Amino acid sequence: MIAHLGPVELLTPKPEASLAFFHDVLGMEIESQAGQSAFLRGWGDYQRYSLILTEAPAPGLAWMGLRAWDQESLERHALAIPGGRWEDGMYRFADPDGHEFRLYHETERYVAPEHLKPSWRNQPQRYTGRGACVKRLDHVNLLACDVRACREFACDVLGYRHYEGIVLDDGRETGAWLSLTTAAHELIYVHDAREAGGRLHHLAFWVDTREECLRAADLFVDAGVPIEAAPSKHGVAQGFFLYGFEPGGNRIEVTTGGYMVYDPEQQPVIWSEAERARGQFWGVRTVPSFHYYGTPPTPEDAELAP
Repeated sequence: MIAHLGPVELLTPKPEASLAFFHDVLGMEIESQAGQSAFLRGWGDYQRYSLILTEAPAPGLAWMGLRAWDQESLERHALAIPGGRWEDGMYRFADPDGHEFRLYHETERYVAPEHLKPSWRNQPQRYTGRGACVKRLDHVNLLACDVRACREFACDVLGYRHYEGIVLDDGRETGAWLSLTTAAHELIYVHDAREAGGRLHHLAFWVDTREECLRAADLFVDAGVPIEAAPSKHGVAQGFFLYGFEPGGNRIEVTTGGYMVYDPEQQPVIWSEAERARGQFWGVRTVPSFHYYGTPPTPEDAELAP
């Protein structure tokens, strides 16, 4: 079995400005740096880091990590996933759309230095209060040319559960909300309107309260971070959200709320085209860029770029 979402590697053409965003605005801790990469963490992450930020010519997601429950589960999944390869104890493979995944079990647990040691042993790091002070990496949203194929791969091969989805009147599946845990989603696939393949829609970072999400919006404004969608509530999965763009061009969400799924026989909630046309939970209309822009951006995304 696979336990949960692991670290991700995000690419940026503006490494210094992007690092300042994640450290100063989101409030993540720079755990270490090596070469062209910085390793960052939220104050609630139990692993040493949850985000690797790496300099590259264009923004986007290099890969997404998944942690297996144990070494046996890791090896069993590797046998079931064709076309992958072993590297440094991890099994690297791609989904039907070309997004790279890295499956692993062995991990480095975080040990806080003296100035970040928490007052309670059941918390991995001290809460610093810097910026939005995000707690952890919450989920990854990937753009896909064929959402159905990616969703079936994630469920049938990787063991994800399908909690919510969107199916249009013509039968096309354009959204799938998936999870390995009781959380409403850890992995999302939405249709890539550009049909580019292998692109990122956004990374989402968790805060504990709506007020912290609202505060993050104020911080975005003060820091000159472009806000794509101001705080509101999603209809699908019911999470509270704020969307903006970090300096490298990647879309970042600050999120909280939503629900947990405890029913082992829960059937996916499938939304119709008419239901999705209503907008978000409180009737807020989704901005056009949310449906089209992804990273790496296409030439058609130039007018939507932050």
